[in-house]
Amino acid sequence: MTKIMNVNNFIFWWQNLPSEIKIFLYSMIPIGELRTALPIAIKVYHLSFWSAWFWSVLGNIFMGALVIWLFEPLLDFVFKKNKVLNKLWQQYIKRLEDKNRSRFEKWGAIALITFVAIPLPMTGAFSGAVVASIFQISPKKAIPLLGIGCAIAGVLVLILTSFLF
Repeated sequence: MTKIMNVNNFIFWWQNLPSEIKIFLYSMIPIGELRTALPIAIKVYHLSFWSAWFWSVLGNIFMGALVIWLFEPLLDFVFKKNKVLNKLWQQYIKRLEDKNRSRFEKWGAIALITFVAIPLPMTGAFSGAVVASIFQISPKKAIPLLGIGCAIAGVLVLILTSFLF
């Protein structure tokens, strides 16, 4: 009975949030990020294109900044406790490094912006923050680059969304 009450409380709380805050939070979910939040903002919550773009991009940048600042300390803690996760993570990192090393060596900042800006699965702010961490890009440089990439991705998704809806 308590679990049902907790779910009901969460649903009630969520329903009463302003649409802009919901979109901000949706855009922080790593799988979809602003690529799903922006169309939801327009189609479900009927936000203007400008408002949908702003809140989606802002939430996505915020999530990317959080990942950059908290990522390595959190991973160190988790991997000290779980060797299986550590092994899976190291395989993921190796794949990202192998796939992107030449681009980052050749193009530097442009590579990170492009990586985040392309609206495809696994190329958003979350993955961009992970890549920035892997390639040791300082947070002072990485966060603005992620922001530019998110803004471009937002424009591209907005254009695609405007054609679909």
